[in-house]
Amino acid sequence: MGPLLIAVAIIVFLGISGFRIAQQYERALVFRFGSYTGLRGPGLFWIIPLGIEKAIKVDMRVLTDGVEQQEAMTRDNVPVKVNAVIWYRVVKPNLAIIEVQNVRNAVIQVALTTLRNVIGQHSLDDVLKEREKLSGLLKERVDSMTEAWGVEIQNVEMKNVEIPASMQRAMAQEAEALREKRARIIKAEAEMDAAVKLREAADEIMKTPASLELRRMQMLTEIGAEQNTMTVVMMPSEFVSAARAFAEGVPVLPKEKL
Repeated sequence: MGPLLIAVAIIVFLGISGFRIAQQYERALVFRFGSYTGLRGPGLFWIIPLGIEKAIKVDMRVLTDGVEQQEAMTRDNVPVKVNAVIWYRVVKPNLAIIEVQNVRNAVIQVALTTLRNVIGQHSLDDVLKEREKLSGLLKERVDSMTEAWGVEIQNVEMKNVEIPASMQRAMAQEAEALREKRARIIKAEAEMDAAVKLREAADEIMKTPASLELRRMQMLTEIGAEQNTMTVVMMPSEFVSAARAFAEGVPVLPKEKL
């Protein structure tokens, strides 16, 4: 009975040692004598022990990697330094393990090369102003190349774009010139609007000449309140006669009725 119990214990031990666990976000590729047999998981699964079968786990979650800063030349021959961030996930674990040695490194290298190529096909203005568009183009190109490895590119974002100091000064001068131009245009438009309003006011005053004299008196009042000076005013004779008649209580008749 002793040898039989030992044999049973060995078989039980070997059977238990063949159990494996894959997390919900993992898949296990099973190879038997080096030949791929299929996927296992998530959860508990069993492989033949003693090295007959081997399980390689693959993470199916979205991975994030930074694309190191790259020096590139734009289409208009301006040197720039650009870095990016890439989000991707493995959707076909068998391809990610069998078709490429190190899928993570391969994705980063493809992103580096594609980033330089995309920058070289666009001008500096496009790189600075159309960053979202270029990021979408990067995603499409990288995804088309990594599809054969079972990798899906979720997103690619350009982070920082560094340009030479001399170019920064030139762009600052250009921005200042544009601001000055807008300021002059706004000032000219304001003066034009003011001129239109003054013309309309003059037309209204000409309809009732007496209002012009009232406006003049109001202006003199404002001047006297602001400055301690003597002001000599030339008054029209009609206005003076009307004021004298009003003071004496004599009705003033229009000239044509006199």
